[in-house]
Amino acid sequence: MATSHRELVVWQKAMQPAAEVYRLAKLMPKAEEYRLTSQMLRSAASVPANVAEGNCRGTRRDYAHFISIARGSLAETETFLLLATSVSLLPGPETENALQLCDGWVEC
Repeated sequence: MATSHRELVVWQKAMQPAAEVYRLAKLMPKAEEYRLTSQMLRSAASVPANVAEGNCRGTRRDYAHFISIARGSLAETETFLLLATSVSLLPGPETENALQLCDGWVEC
């Protein structure tokens, strides 16, 4: 395992959609701040956080478990982005990059 989670390509790739979701959250209506926006931000931040935690646990089994949790959080983030787009809380073209980034990191 890598010494630091920051050396992991999967962590580096997981940081990209998380950062993009934070950028998109600024576009969400204020009324959604404690609803969909909050859930979207938590799930997006959870992806790289779980990769980091799994790496620091020290065993392959723990790492695999936390990667599985990260993948679930990524699917949750993608769902929130699609929902926000489908109900016109976010413009579709604005979310496209975040959705592509969600697809990209799990392939490492």
